[in-house]
Amino acid sequence: MRLHPIALPSILCLLLCGCASNQRQEFGDRAQPSDALPVKEQPFTAETRFAAGQVDEAQHNPAAAVVQYKEALKLNPGHLGALYRLGIVYAELKQYPQAIDAWGQYVTATNESPTAYGDMAFCEELAGESDKAAASYEAGIARDPKSISCRVNYGLMLARQGRVDDAVTQWRFVLTDAEIHYNLGGVYEAQGNKAKARVEFNKALELDPDFNDARVRVSSLDTNQ
Repeated sequence: MRLHPIALPSILCLLLCGCASNQRQEFGDRAQPSDALPVKEQPFTAETRFAAGQVDEAQHNPAAAVVQYKEALKLNPGHLGALYRLGIVYAELKQYPQAIDAWGQYVTATNESPTAYGDMAFCEELAGESDKAAASYEAGIARDPKSISCRVNYGLMLARQGRVDDAVTQWRFVLTDAEIHYNLGGVYEAQGNKAKARVEFNKALELDPDFNDARVRVSSLDTNQ
């Protein structure tokens, strides 16, 4: 298992759209169109609002997607898909207070899922609230000490802060030694420290010669030096 910095996950939604065209042919004494019964409009549901939000996202219209997800939540306050996507879209718009509020509701709706805590913590880190992020990661870990998303992302946050020993402590619960060095290399590379990144990627390869992702990263560093 190769673990990279975990991004906010996405929900895949299959939206089936169709339209029908009714053609009427009039013969003799058959009823005229004016005699037809009116078609009753179907009410919007949380699912139709959610699907509309997915379409808006696909069309790169996040503001419209937010409106649709909020409408879905008016109809079903516990709609997991709408809460999840609302947290994602608000974060992409850098509207972090609204995003964190959505993630908080998502945590409640999922009965305090460790993964939900991890999502909220990641957003809190993006908002510059590292203390709150740490508390959220730890809450997720309390729910499941083997939570990969919480342990890995918490470790990445600590490593970015220069707290390497604390990061390694988190990772040892869920990663191999090779994967730990690989993630450290990724942090150093993102920070522009290519020398340290190369050392860590090479350590990962020493521990696991079949670690192809690490090999690719070393090759990339050598090519771009």
